[in-house]
Amino acid sequence: MKRRTSRSYLAPLLIAGVCGLFLILMAAHPSTVLDAATRGLSIWWDVLFPSLLPFFIISEALLGFGIVHFIGTLLDPVMRPLFRIPGIGGFVVAMGYASGYPVGAKLTTRLRIQNLITREEGERLVAFTTSSDPIFLIGAVAVSFFGNAGLALTLALAHYGSGLLVGIVMRFYAPHAPLTPMDNTSPAKGVGNIKGTFIFRRAFHAMHEARKQDGRPLGTLLKEAVDSSLKLMIVVGGLVVFFSVVMDLLAVIGIMPFWEHLLQLLLQTFHLSPDLAPAFTGGLFEVTLGAKSAGAAVSAGTHAQVVAAAWVLSWAGLSVHAQIASIMNQSDLRYMPFLFARLVHSVGAAVAAYWLYPLLMRLEPQLSTWLPYQGHSAAWMSPWETAWSSMRVGLVLAALFFILMCLISFLIETMRLNRR
Repeated sequence: MKRRTSRSYLAPLLIAGVCGLFLILMAAHPSTVLDAATRGLSIWWDVLFPSLLPFFIISEALLGFGIVHFIGTLLDPVMRPLFRIPGIGGFVVAMGYASGYPVGAKLTTRLRIQNLITREEGERLVAFTTSSDPIFLIGAVAVSFFGNAGLALTLALAHYGSGLLVGIVMRFYAPHAPLTPMDNTSPAKGVGNIKGTFIFRRAFHAMHEARKQDGRPLGTLLKEAVDSSLKLMIVVGGLVVFFSVVMDLLAVIGIMPFWEHLLQLLLQTFHLSPDLAPAFTGGLFEVTLGAKSAGAAVSAGTHAQVVAAAWVLSWAGLSVHAQIASIMNQSDLRYMPFLFARLVHSVGAAVAAYWLYPLLMRLEPQLSTWLPYQGHSAAWMSPWETAWSSMRVGLVLAALFFILMCLISFLIETMRLNRR
Protein backbone atom coordinates (compact mmCIF):
# COMPACT_ATOMS: atom_id res chain seq x y z
CA MET A 1 0.00 0.00 0.00
CA LYS A 2 2.81 2.41 0.82
CA ARG A 3 4.47 1.79 -2.54
CA ARG A 4 1.22 2.43 -4.41
CA THR A 5 0.61 5.61 -2.40
CA SER A 6 4.12 6.91 -3.10
CA ARG A 7 3.75 6.17 -6.81
CA SER A 8 0.41 7.96 -6.95
CA TYR A 9 2.08 11.09 -5.56
CA LEU A 10 5.13 10.85 -7.84
CA ALA A 11 3.47 12.00 -11.10
CA PRO A 12 1.76 15.11 -9.62
CA LEU A 13 4.98 16.08 -7.82
CA LEU A 14 6.98 15.68 -11.03
CA ILE A 15 4.51 17.78 -13.01
CA ALA A 16 4.46 20.43 -10.28
CA GLY A 17 8.26 20.51 -10.23
CA VAL A 18 8.52 20.97 -13.99
CA CYS A 19 5.89 23.72 -13.95
CA GLY A 20 7.67 25.45 -11.08
CA LEU A 21 10.97 25.28 -12.97
CA PHE A 22 9.40 26.88 -16.04
CA LEU A 23 7.85 29.61 -13.91
CA ILE A 24 11.31 30.42 -12.53
CA LEU A 25 12.77 30.45 -16.06
CA MET A 26 9.96 32.72 -17.28
CA ALA A 27 10.65 35.13 -14.42
CA ALA A 28 14.39 35.04 -15.16
CA HIS A 29 14.00 35.60 -18.93
CA PRO A 30 10.91 37.80 -19.44
CA SER A 31 12.06 39.26 -22.77
CA THR A 32 12.58 35.77 -24.23
CA VAL A 33 9.11 34.71 -23.10
CA LEU A 34 7.54 37.85 -24.55
CA ASP A 35 9.25 37.45 -27.93
CA ALA A 36 8.36 33.75 -28.14
CA ALA A 37 4.74 34.33 -27.13
CA THR A 38 4.40 37.15 -29.65
CA ARG A 39 5.82 34.94 -32.40
CA GLY A 40 3.49 32.08 -31.50
CA LEU A 41 0.50 34.40 -31.39
CA SER A 42 1.46 35.80 -34.79
CA ILE A 43 1.59 32.29 -36.30
CA TRP A 44 -1.83 31.52 -34.84
CA TRP A 45 -3.48 34.74 -36.00
CA ASP A 46 -1.82 35.07 -39.42
CA VAL A 47 -1.80 31.40 -40.46
CA LEU A 48 -3.83 29.00 -38.35
CA PHE A 49 -6.87 31.10 -37.44
CA PRO A 50 -7.91 32.15 -40.96
CA SER A 51 -6.92 28.81 -42.50
CA LEU A 52 -8.59 26.43 -40.05
CA LEU A 53 -11.66 28.30 -38.80
CA PRO A 54 -13.63 28.07 -42.09
CA PHE A 55 -13.06 24.30 -42.25
CA PHE A 56 -14.14 23.86 -38.62
CA ILE A 57 -17.36 25.78 -39.21
CA ILE A 58 -18.12 24.10 -42.55
CA SER A 59 -17.57 20.61 -41.14
CA GLU A 60 -19.82 21.28 -38.14
CA ALA A 61 -22.55 22.61 -40.44
CA LEU A 62 -22.28 19.61 -42.77
CA LEU A 63 -22.71 17.28 -39.82
CA GLY A 64 -25.88 19.08 -38.81
CA PHE A 65 -27.31 19.10 -42.33
CA GLY A 66 -26.74 15.35 -42.75
CA ILE A 67 -24.31 15.74 -45.66
CA VAL A 68 -21.78 13.61 -43.79
CA HIS A 69 -24.27 10.74 -43.57
CA PHE A 70 -24.93 11.07 -47.31
CA ILE A 71 -21.19 10.81 -48.00
CA GLY A 72 -20.83 7.96 -45.53
CA THR A 73 -23.43 5.82 -47.29
CA LEU A 74 -21.84 6.45 -50.69
CA LEU A 75 -18.30 5.66 -49.57
CA ASP A 76 -19.06 2.65 -47.38
CA PRO A 77 -18.24 0.07 -50.11
CA VAL A 78 -14.73 1.57 -50.40
CA MET A 79 -13.80 2.56 -46.86
CA ARG A 80 -14.72 -0.68 -45.09
CA PRO A 81 -12.62 -3.15 -47.11
CA LEU A 82 -9.70 -0.74 -47.55
CA PHE A 83 -9.35 0.84 -44.09
CA ARG A 84 -11.85 -1.11 -41.90
CA ILE A 85 -13.64 2.19 -41.27
CA PRO A 86 -17.30 3.05 -42.01
CA GLY A 87 -17.97 5.10 -45.12
CA ILE A 88 -18.64 8.13 -42.96
CA GLY A 89 -14.88 8.22 -42.39
CA GLY A 90 -14.40 9.17 -46.04
CA PHE A 91 -15.62 12.66 -45.20
CA VAL A 92 -12.92 12.91 -42.52
CA VAL A 93 -10.25 11.70 -44.95
CA ALA A 94 -11.25 14.29 -47.56
CA MET A 95 -11.44 17.21 -45.13
CA GLY A 96 -8.36 16.14 -43.16
CA TYR A 97 -6.11 15.88 -46.21
CA ALA A 98 -7.51 19.07 -47.73
CA SER A 99 -7.36 21.33 -44.69
CA GLY A 100 -4.50 19.87 -42.63
CA TYR A 101 -4.02 19.16 -38.95
CA PRO A 102 -5.93 19.08 -36.62
CA VAL A 103 -9.19 18.97 -38.65
CA GLY A 104 -9.12 15.18 -39.04
CA ALA A 105 -8.89 14.66 -35.27
CA LYS A 106 -11.67 17.15 -34.63
CA LEU A 107 -14.07 15.45 -37.04
CA THR A 108 -13.14 11.96 -35.84
CA THR A 109 -13.81 12.93 -32.24
CA ARG A 110 -17.15 14.41 -33.26
CA LEU A 111 -18.17 11.15 -34.96
CA ARG A 112 -17.07 9.16 -31.91
CA ILE A 113 -19.09 11.37 -29.55
CA GLN A 114 -22.15 10.71 -31.72
CA ASN A 115 -21.41 6.93 -31.60
CA LEU A 116 -21.18 6.76 -35.39
CA ILE A 117 -17.85 4.91 -35.13
CA THR A 118 -16.26 2.64 -32.53
CA ARG A 119 -13.23 3.65 -30.49
CA GLU A 120 -10.88 1.46 -32.53
CA GLU A 121 -12.27 2.81 -35.81
CA GLY A 122 -11.78 6.34 -34.53
CA GLU A 123 -8.18 5.61 -33.58
CA ARG A 124 -7.54 4.13 -37.03
CA LEU A 125 -9.14 7.15 -38.67
CA VAL A 126 -7.30 9.89 -36.76
CA ALA A 127 -4.02 8.01 -37.26
CA PHE A 128 -3.86 8.64 -41.01
CA THR A 129 -5.98 11.78 -41.48
CA THR A 130 -3.47 14.01 -39.64
CA SER A 131 -1.52 15.65 -42.45
CA SER A 132 -0.28 18.97 -43.75
CA ASP A 133 -2.63 21.03 -45.90
CA PRO A 134 -1.60 21.36 -49.58
CA ILE A 135 -1.20 25.15 -49.51
CA PHE A 136 1.36 24.92 -46.67
CA LEU A 137 3.23 22.07 -48.33
CA ILE A 138 3.37 23.82 -51.71
CA GLY A 139 3.36 27.52 -50.90
CA ALA A 140 5.26 27.68 -47.61
CA VAL A 141 7.63 24.70 -47.76
CA ALA A 142 8.40 24.20 -51.48
CA VAL A 143 8.19 27.83 -52.65
CA SER A 144 9.05 29.95 -49.61
CA PHE A 145 11.46 27.76 -47.63
CA PHE A 146 13.13 25.89 -50.52
CA GLY A 147 12.61 28.43 -53.32
CA ASN A 148 11.68 25.61 -55.71
CA ALA A 149 8.03 24.88 -56.48
CA GLY A 150 9.07 21.75 -58.37
CA LEU A 151 9.83 20.00 -55.06
CA ALA A 152 6.12 20.06 -54.23
CA LEU A 153 5.49 16.90 -56.25
CA THR A 154 8.10 14.88 -54.36
CA LEU A 155 6.95 16.18 -50.97
CA ALA A 156 3.26 15.65 -51.76
CA LEU A 157 3.68 12.09 -53.03
CA ALA A 158 5.89 11.16 -50.07
CA HIS A 159 3.67 12.83 -47.48
CA TYR A 160 0.16 11.92 -48.68
CA GLY A 161 1.14 8.58 -50.20
CA SER A 162 2.76 7.35 -47.01
CA GLY A 163 -0.24 8.68 -45.08
CA LEU A 164 -2.61 6.47 -47.07
CA LEU A 165 -0.26 3.53 -46.56
CA VAL A 166 -0.43 4.20 -42.82
CA GLY A 167 -4.22 3.96 -43.14
CA ILE A 168 -3.89 0.54 -44.76
CA VAL A 169 -1.41 -0.58 -42.09
CA MET A 170 -3.74 0.65 -39.33
CA ARG A 171 -6.56 -1.55 -40.63
CA PHE A 172 -4.70 -4.39 -38.88
CA TYR A 173 -4.78 -2.48 -35.59
CA ALA A 174 -7.15 -4.17 -33.09
CA PRO A 175 -8.14 -6.84 -35.66
CA HIS A 176 -10.66 -8.51 -33.34
CA ALA A 177 -12.46 -5.29 -32.38
CA PRO A 178 -16.07 -5.16 -33.62
CA LEU A 179 -16.91 -2.95 -36.58
CA THR A 180 -19.73 -0.44 -36.71
CA PRO A 181 -22.74 -2.06 -38.43
CA MET A 182 -23.66 -0.40 -41.70
CA ASP A 183 -27.01 0.78 -40.34
CA ASN A 184 -25.32 2.49 -37.37
CA THR A 185 -23.50 5.02 -39.54
CA SER A 186 -26.85 6.73 -39.95
CA PRO A 187 -29.12 7.73 -37.07
CA ALA A 188 -32.10 6.58 -39.09
CA LYS A 189 -33.54 3.25 -38.05
CA GLY A 190 -35.29 2.85 -41.36
CA VAL A 191 -32.17 2.81 -43.50
CA GLY A 192 -31.84 -0.92 -43.11
CA ASN A 193 -35.30 -1.38 -44.66
CA ILE A 194 -34.03 -0.05 -48.01
CA LYS A 195 -30.73 -1.93 -47.90
CA GLY A 196 -31.30 -3.62 -51.21
CA THR A 197 -32.08 -0.42 -53.10
CA PHE A 198 -29.68 1.67 -55.18
CA ILE A 199 -26.86 3.27 -53.21
CA PHE A 200 -27.80 6.89 -54.06
CA ARG A 201 -31.33 6.35 -52.75
CA ARG A 202 -29.96 4.96 -49.50
CA ALA A 203 -27.58 7.94 -49.26
CA PHE A 204 -30.35 10.52 -49.68
CA HIS A 205 -32.52 8.64 -47.19
CA ALA A 206 -29.68 8.65 -44.64
CA MET A 207 -29.15 12.40 -45.12
CA HIS A 208 -32.85 13.14 -44.77
CA GLU A 209 -33.22 11.11 -41.58
CA ALA A 210 -30.06 12.60 -40.08
CA ARG A 211 -31.33 16.11 -40.71
CA LYS A 212 -34.70 15.28 -39.17
CA GLN A 213 -33.10 13.81 -36.07
CA ASP A 214 -30.80 16.81 -35.65
CA GLY A 215 -33.76 19.15 -35.85
CA ARG A 216 -31.90 22.41 -35.14
CA PRO A 217 -33.00 25.50 -37.07
CA LEU A 218 -30.46 26.90 -39.54
CA GLY A 219 -29.61 29.89 -37.35
CA THR A 220 -29.04 27.75 -34.26
CA LEU A 221 -26.95 25.26 -36.21
CA LEU A 222 -24.63 27.94 -37.59
CA LYS A 223 -24.37 29.70 -34.23
CA GLU A 224 -23.33 26.50 -32.44
CA ALA A 225 -20.91 25.63 -35.26
CA VAL A 226 -19.18 29.01 -34.92
CA ASP A 227 -19.18 28.78 -31.12
CA SER A 228 -17.56 25.33 -30.94
CA SER A 229 -15.07 26.20 -33.69
CA LEU A 230 -13.91 29.37 -31.93
CA LYS A 231 -13.43 27.48 -28.66
CA LEU A 232 -11.26 24.92 -30.41
CA MET A 233 -9.25 27.66 -32.17
CA ILE A 234 -8.47 29.24 -28.79
CA VAL A 235 -7.14 25.89 -27.54
CA VAL A 236 -5.00 25.52 -30.68
CA GLY A 237 -3.63 29.06 -30.27
CA GLY A 238 -2.78 28.50 -26.61
CA LEU A 239 -0.81 25.35 -27.42
CA VAL A 240 1.10 27.07 -30.23
CA VAL A 241 2.11 29.92 -27.90
CA PHE A 242 3.01 27.48 -25.12
CA PHE A 243 5.36 25.39 -27.27
CA SER A 244 6.92 28.50 -28.76
CA VAL A 245 7.80 29.71 -25.26
CA VAL A 246 9.05 26.27 -24.17
CA MET A 247 11.38 25.98 -27.16
CA ASP A 248 12.93 29.41 -26.56
CA LEU A 249 13.41 28.75 -22.83
CA LEU A 250 15.09 25.42 -23.57
CA ALA A 251 17.39 27.25 -25.99
CA VAL A 252 18.26 29.91 -23.40
CA ILE A 253 19.31 27.41 -20.73
CA GLY A 254 21.39 25.41 -23.22
CA ILE A 255 19.29 22.24 -23.55
CA MET A 256 18.44 22.77 -27.22
CA PRO A 257 22.06 23.44 -28.29
CA PHE A 258 23.18 20.36 -26.33
CA TRP A 259 20.49 18.25 -28.02
CA GLU A 260 21.50 19.60 -31.43
CA HIS A 261 25.12 18.66 -30.74
CA LEU A 262 24.13 15.08 -29.89
CA LEU A 263 21.96 14.93 -32.99
CA GLN A 264 24.83 16.18 -35.15
CA LEU A 265 27.01 13.33 -33.85
CA LEU A 266 24.22 10.86 -34.61
CA LEU A 267 23.79 12.22 -38.14
CA GLN A 268 27.53 11.98 -38.78
CA THR A 269 27.41 8.34 -37.66
CA PHE A 270 24.95 7.66 -40.47
CA HIS A 271 27.05 9.73 -42.91
CA LEU A 272 24.47 12.54 -43.04
CA SER A 273 25.14 16.27 -42.92
CA PRO A 274 25.17 17.70 -39.38
CA ASP A 275 23.58 20.86 -40.81
CA LEU A 276 20.26 18.98 -40.77
CA ALA A 277 20.26 18.88 -36.96
CA PRO A 278 18.28 22.16 -36.56
CA ALA A 279 15.61 20.83 -38.94
CA PHE A 280 15.06 17.64 -36.93
CA THR A 281 15.31 19.49 -33.60
CA GLY A 282 12.88 22.22 -34.61
CA GLY A 283 10.58 19.74 -36.35
CA LEU A 284 10.41 17.63 -33.21
CA PHE A 285 8.54 20.51 -31.53
CA GLU A 286 6.99 22.60 -34.32
CA VAL A 287 6.44 21.77 -37.98
CA THR A 288 6.91 25.28 -39.40
CA LEU A 289 10.24 25.82 -37.66
CA GLY A 290 11.50 22.39 -38.70
CA ALA A 291 10.50 22.80 -42.35
CA LYS A 292 12.09 26.27 -42.48
CA SER A 293 15.34 24.91 -41.01
CA ALA A 294 15.33 22.09 -43.56
CA GLY A 295 15.09 24.63 -46.38
CA ALA A 296 17.92 26.67 -44.86
CA ALA A 297 20.36 23.71 -44.63
CA VAL A 298 21.72 24.37 -48.15
CA SER A 299 25.11 22.77 -47.49
CA ALA A 300 23.42 19.42 -46.79
CA GLY A 301 22.24 19.15 -50.40
CA THR A 302 18.73 19.30 -51.82
CA HIS A 303 18.22 15.53 -51.63
CA ALA A 304 18.89 15.43 -47.88
CA GLN A 305 16.87 18.61 -47.33
CA VAL A 306 13.80 17.10 -48.99
CA VAL A 307 14.10 13.94 -46.87
CA ALA A 308 14.28 16.04 -43.70
CA ALA A 309 11.30 18.17 -44.76
CA ALA A 310 9.24 15.05 -45.50
CA TRP A 311 9.99 13.72 -42.02
CA VAL A 312 9.08 17.03 -40.40
CA LEU A 313 5.77 17.36 -42.27
CA SER A 314 4.70 13.82 -41.36
CA TRP A 315 5.84 13.88 -37.73
CA ALA A 316 3.97 17.22 -37.38
CA GLY A 317 5.70 18.37 -34.20
CA LEU A 318 4.79 18.00 -30.53
CA SER A 319 2.70 21.16 -30.79
CA VAL A 320 0.32 19.41 -33.20
CA HIS A 321 0.48 16.25 -31.06
CA ALA A 322 -0.71 18.29 -28.08
CA GLN A 323 -3.54 19.76 -30.16
CA ILE A 324 -4.62 16.29 -31.29
CA ALA A 325 -4.42 14.88 -27.76
CA SER A 326 -6.50 17.73 -26.34
CA ILE A 327 -9.17 17.14 -28.98
CA MET A 328 -9.23 13.35 -28.52
CA ASN A 329 -9.59 13.78 -24.76
CA GLN A 330 -13.14 14.94 -25.40
CA SER A 331 -13.94 11.28 -26.12
CA ASP A 332 -12.43 7.89 -25.24
CA LEU A 333 -9.93 7.91 -28.12
CA ARG A 334 -6.37 7.06 -27.05
CA TYR A 335 -3.15 8.86 -27.93
CA MET A 336 -0.73 5.90 -28.23
CA PRO A 337 -2.11 4.54 -31.56
CA PHE A 338 -1.79 8.07 -32.96
CA LEU A 339 1.83 8.31 -31.75
CA PHE A 340 2.64 4.95 -33.38
CA ALA A 341 1.08 6.15 -36.64
CA ARG A 342 3.15 9.38 -36.54
CA LEU A 343 6.35 7.37 -36.15
CA VAL A 344 5.44 5.10 -39.06
CA HIS A 345 4.25 8.02 -41.20
CA SER A 346 7.37 10.14 -40.61
CA VAL A 347 9.80 7.31 -41.35
CA GLY A 348 7.75 6.17 -44.36
CA ALA A 349 7.61 9.68 -45.80
CA ALA A 350 11.36 10.18 -45.35
CA VAL A 351 12.12 6.86 -47.10
CA ALA A 352 9.65 7.67 -49.89
CA ALA A 353 11.19 11.12 -50.41
CA TYR A 354 14.67 9.57 -50.53
CA TRP A 355 13.66 7.28 -53.41
CA LEU A 356 11.27 9.66 -55.18
CA TYR A 357 13.50 12.72 -55.44
CA PRO A 358 16.00 11.24 -57.97
CA LEU A 359 13.09 9.98 -60.08
CA LEU A 360 11.08 13.22 -60.08
CA MET A 361 13.81 15.88 -60.09
CA ARG A 362 13.60 16.08 -63.91
CA LEU A 363 9.99 17.25 -63.63
CA GLU A 364 10.85 20.17 -61.34
CA PRO A 365 11.18 22.86 -64.08
CA GLN A 366 7.84 21.90 -65.70
CA LEU A 367 6.05 21.81 -62.36
CA SER A 368 7.52 25.15 -61.31
CA THR A 369 5.98 26.85 -64.34
CA TRP A 370 2.64 25.04 -63.91
CA LEU A 371 2.06 26.00 -60.27
CA PRO A 372 0.52 29.44 -59.71
CA TYR A 373 3.16 30.51 -57.18
CA GLN A 374 5.77 32.88 -58.50
CA GLY A 375 8.88 34.18 -56.84
CA HIS A 376 11.04 32.84 -54.07
CA SER A 377 10.25 35.26 -51.28
CA ALA A 378 8.92 34.08 -47.95
CA ALA A 379 6.29 36.82 -48.27
CA TRP A 380 4.87 35.34 -51.48
CA MET A 381 1.35 36.03 -50.20
CA SER A 382 -0.17 37.99 -47.38
CA PRO A 383 -1.44 35.82 -44.48
CA TRP A 384 -5.12 36.30 -45.31
CA GLU A 385 -4.49 35.67 -49.02
CA THR A 386 -2.80 32.46 -47.95
CA ALA A 387 -5.85 31.56 -45.88
CA TRP A 388 -8.21 32.13 -48.80
CA SER A 389 -5.99 30.08 -51.12
CA SER A 390 -5.82 27.32 -48.51
CA MET A 391 -9.59 27.19 -48.21
CA ARG A 392 -10.12 27.27 -51.99
CA VAL A 393 -7.50 24.62 -52.79
CA GLY A 394 -8.61 22.49 -49.87
CA LEU A 395 -12.27 22.47 -50.88
CA VAL A 396 -11.39 21.67 -54.50
CA LEU A 397 -9.18 18.76 -53.44
CA ALA A 398 -11.84 17.50 -51.03
CA ALA A 399 -14.41 17.60 -53.83
CA LEU A 400 -12.07 15.75 -56.22
CA PHE A 401 -11.36 13.09 -53.60
CA PHE A 402 -15.07 12.70 -52.91
CA ILE A 403 -15.91 12.36 -56.63
CA LEU A 404 -13.15 9.79 -57.16
CA MET A 405 -14.21 7.71 -54.17
CA CYS A 406 -17.87 7.91 -55.20
CA LEU A 407 -17.02 6.61 -58.68
CA ILE A 408 -15.12 3.68 -57.19
CA SER A 409 -17.96 3.02 -54.77
CA PHE A 410 -20.51 3.19 -57.60
CA LEU A 411 -18.50 0.63 -59.62
CA ILE A 412 -18.28 -1.72 -56.62
CA GLU A 413 -22.01 -1.42 -55.96
CA THR A 414 -22.83 -2.02 -59.62
CA MET A 415 -20.66 -5.16 -59.65
CA ARG A 416 -22.45 -6.45 -56.55
CA LEU A 417 -25.88 -5.89 -58.08
CA ASN A 418 -24.84 -7.60 -61.33
CA ARG A 419 -23.63 -10.65 -59.40
CA ARG A 420 -27.05 -10.96 -57.84
